[in-house]
Amino acid sequence: MPDQQYLTHLHNNFWFNQLSPMYQQFILQHAQYQSCQKDQRIFLSGDPFDGIYAVLEGAVRLGHIDIQGKEAIAAIAEPIMWFGEISLVDRQPRSHDAITLQKSTVLHLPSVSIQQLLEQHPQFWFHIAQLTSQKLRYAFLELISIQTQNISQRLAQRLLFILNGYGNHIAIEQHSIHLSQEQLAQLLVCSRQTVNQELQELEKRGVLKVTFRRIEILDIGLLHRIAHALP
Repeated sequence: MPDQQYLTHLHNNFWFNQLSPMYQQFILQHAQYQSCQKDQRIFLSGDPFDGIYAVLEGAVRLGHIDIQGKEAIAAIAEPIMWFGEISLVDRQPRSHDAITLQKSTVLHLPSVSIQQLLEQHPQFWFHIAQLTSQKLRYAFLELISIQTQNISQRLAQRLLFILNGYGNHIAIEQHSIHLSQEQLAQLLVCSRQTVNQELQELEKRGVLKVTFRRIEILDIGLLHRIAHALP
């Protein structure tokens, strides 16, 4: 059973919080803690499905590294974000890598436990579909932003996405984002120089503060207005 700090994180997760107490108890009873070091592989593209995960502490990058070593980052998972359910739905190998950005603690619900839950309660598939559709929704939002927003708006929106756990959080608890400017540039598909310039401008406006591999959001309201081009 997770300690109180982690339980608080879990109940701030929109998906977990709206589950019935029966489902919540099943997950808490069958899930396992995993303490991970920085750059530890949780799973890699092509691996068979082994369960779903939630970040309790730290951060996990979701993406892919090709054979030339070029990295593409799709999302940064921070507390409390669930990931890894796609392969459960389509019965295909992992579509991407999940590698820790720093020392992290994750909650792992093994595939055997999930299958047991689904066999006993087929209606739980609805909740799995919610997890998957949530990610699909944000993927579409990002595609739309690429075509309709300037880089300032896209950066502000992506920072908000990360803060809100891509829709996972009931309320924003943490105002710090732990990633480098290079990683942020990969998320936005632009140069590091462009990200640096945009961050400097946001820093001048009092929106955020940049330190080594960390961005502290100082004014969420202003960041939201920039993302949505409001005066």
